[in-house]
Amino acid sequence: MKRRSIVALSIVAVTAAAVMAATSGAATRHATANSITVWLQVDAQSGWPDLVASTNQKFQSDHPGTTVSVQYQNWGDHLQKFDATLAGGGGPDVIEMGNTEMTKYMAAGAFASLDRSSFDNSASWLKGLAASGAFGGKTYGVPYYAGSRVVTYRTDLFKKAGIRKLPTTTAAYMADAKRLLAKNPKKGFSPIYIAGTDWYVAMGFVFDYGGGIAQQISGKWKGLLDSKKSIAGLTAFRNFYLATSRASKTTDETHPNPYDVYAQGQAASMIGPSWFTCCVGKAYTGSTAQFVMPGHVKGQAIPGFLGGSDLAVPATSNSKSLAADWIKDFTSTSAEKTLQAKGNIPNATNLLGSSVNERAAARSWFVPTAKHWVDVENGNILRNMLAQILTNKLSIRQAASSASDNIASVLNQP
Repeated sequence: MKRRSIVALSIVAVTAAAVMAATSGAATRHATANSITVWLQVDAQSGWPDLVASTNQKFQSDHPGTTVSVQYQNWGDHLQKFDATLAGGGGPDVIEMGNTEMTKYMAAGAFASLDRSSFDNSASWLKGLAASGAFGGKTYGVPYYAGSRVVTYRTDLFKKAGIRKLPTTTAAYMADAKRLLAKNPKKGFSPIYIAGTDWYVAMGFVFDYGGGIAQQISGKWKGLLDSKKSIAGLTAFRNFYLATSRASKTTDETHPNPYDVYAQGQAASMIGPSWFTCCVGKAYTGSTAQFVMPGHVKGQAIPGFLGGSDLAVPATSNSKSLAADWIKDFTSTSAEKTLQAKGNIPNATNLLGSSVNERAAARSWFVPTAKHWVDVENGNILRNMLAQILTNKLSIRQAASSASDNIASVLNQP
């Protein structure tokens, strides 16, 4: 999967008004009802143009006389372009969105609801992608493909430390970290590099123990970080971090980037997106490999935050039924297998193969799909909680309880 930000949201505040205005004038959008416009990211243009072509061919065979215009977009400005088309009463009939970009638009009514059951493998969609396309009990986004989080490691250092088998539990990984540290006692060296406030890693532990961040009950959001299972997960994360990482307890995963630490020879392994291999440094390219981050139950992957894309139908489309049919063809079992053959993670657990990336995607999680979630991120509630826990400023229970209350307060804003 191409490298891109999976956390940043760039959405203008006038989305809801733009949708209303565009919907009222939508009758002028298309010259004919027998045409659809599809916005895909350039990943498809460079990586699987054959799949786009075969999808269009099948779609047009099933809908004689209907034309498809595929227009390729860039991650850097596609949201701004979409906002502009909404405000102008135009826009595509199908749009590819990053999974973290969906919530604001769903909350604003920018997408048409879809019949989940009509899409292939919908009962087995990857949890982290399926959750990103659901809002208010309805489905607005169809999972397209995903990118997982894995462990990237130095095979030479593992070998020198006498590690002959990859760990199958977090406890085994911690034991390996002690061996790695004994063989590499230099100052600042991390057997497993994890930034102290990397909440993507920390929440993996929370979900691994059956906990969560927040849940909507009877229309109100309730924080879950202070639940018994979440506390167990946070405790496991704290113990794991203190035993394995020498990163700052109060900085995030971009200061510095884990792969920069790795490339400088200061880490034996790191946890993060699979594309981290791009940046491990020339000296370590030949001795770098990846494995699935194990959970506390033997042989089970720790739940990971998936990056990825969804496909949605804008509410302004005059051809919603045709648009949904195109998405069905583009995410069919055969289409997903074509994506898989090109190195992507397909959209459903029943389609996953045996590669590291695919096995890592078997268990996944997503943030609460609440319109104010971005305010939780911008307010650094999770990061502050982790810093308080790791620096002993507050006990785990105190920090989790405070964060849980804050998250509920933010998400329940009108």
